[in-house]
Amino acid sequence: MSTSQKVAIVTGASQGIGAEIVKAYRQLGYRVVATSRTIKPSDDPDIVTVAGDIGDRATAQRIVAEAVARFGRVDTLVNNAGIYIGKPFTAFSVEDYNAIMNVNMAGFFHITQLALGEIEKQAGGHVVTVTGSIDNGMSGGVYTGLAGLTKGGLNAATRALAIEYADRRIRFNAVAPGVIRTPMHAEENLQFFGKYHPLGRIGDAGEVASAIAFLETAEFVTGEIIHVDGGQHAGR
Repeated sequence: MSTSQKVAIVTGASQGIGAEIVKAYRQLGYRVVATSRTIKPSDDPDIVTVAGDIGDRATAQRIVAEAVARFGRVDTLVNNAGIYIGKPFTAFSVEDYNAIMNVNMAGFFHITQLALGEIEKQAGGHVVTVTGSIDNGMSGGVYTGLAGLTKGGLNAATRALAIEYADRRIRFNAVAPGVIRTPMHAEENLQFFGKYHPLGRIGDAGEVASAIAFLETAEFVTGEIIHVDGGQHAGR
């Protein structure tokens, strides 16, 4: 088996944005290790799937071990897995909090820490995190209290790690989407969400994947948060 072809790990890869990210990296010529709780095997010999809870360190260990065993290396990690629970802040239960922190924060911590151990063996690498366009918040029944806590923290971590790993030529960037058309959102709610974006519509998963593909090839870009949100971060 040749180990010269670059390898990307993509979390939350079974549907929506994650599935489009997998396609984008295959188009860039990468082999891909794709993971989510319910992901199915792929017919593509250059895609390996690993099912499991990304908030569990043992899952992260299996993902990285599978990447090395099957493809011999790791060059890029895309932290796409994330969940959103929309409630007024005082209505969140401890179970809600634990669920969000498990995926959005513990998931980032475990797989990033372990993947970096392999990425550092290359001449450089890249970590991209899908965060969220929460800079100006939202209104009208769209609640972002815990989303802001986790996604805002990931934006900050992206900038901090970009500096920490710059001398090892490992870049850290993030893409912050607005509301994106995915199975997460019911079709009847899409027009409602569209009004929160100055461009007057929600985004498509492929538009997020395109921004990530740009960052992958933009070798002088690190510490960047690209908003793919129809202008929401700029104001309404």
